[in-house]
Amino acid sequence: MSEIETLVKELADKHGRKRESLIPILQGVVEKERYLSDEAMTEIARELDIAAAQVYGTATFYSFLDTVPRGKYVIRICKTISCSMKNGNEVIKAISDILKIQVGETTPDKKFTLLEANCLGWCHKGPAMLINDTPYTELTPQKVREIIAEYKRK
Repeated sequence: MSEIETLVKELADKHGRKRESLIPILQGVVEKERYLSDEAMTEIARELDIAAAQVYGTATFYSFLDTVPRGKYVIRICKTISCSMKNGNEVIKAISDILKIQVGETTPDKKFTLLEANCLGWCHKGPAMLINDTPYTELTPQKVREIIAEYKRK
């Protein structure tokens, strides 16, 4: 049994094998593997006895379910108008300049991926970003330099 097969079976044992178990299982694979490979999605379909197209459609619908490899630290920047009006574009530019990547790219060392998100739920304290599951709010270019420097030291 492959590592993915074992992981999917464990997650199915934990969450069940019904259609409503799909998202928790997808989330569990992303948590462990950092993304959903074609192999993982096929195995989930087999384990839940649903079409692979259903698994893929669900995985690609949700922006937090990555279907391509990402960096160790996934930075998601809010791109709502609220954050943009509070200089969110300057924050994105600062991160791009620091990491030398554009939105949608991963650093060559696979440490950072920079993505935009439609809303992170922190508009009242924007601009906002998540690094993996940790929120950062009221960002400025200087504040993101300090935050990224901290992650680079890890």
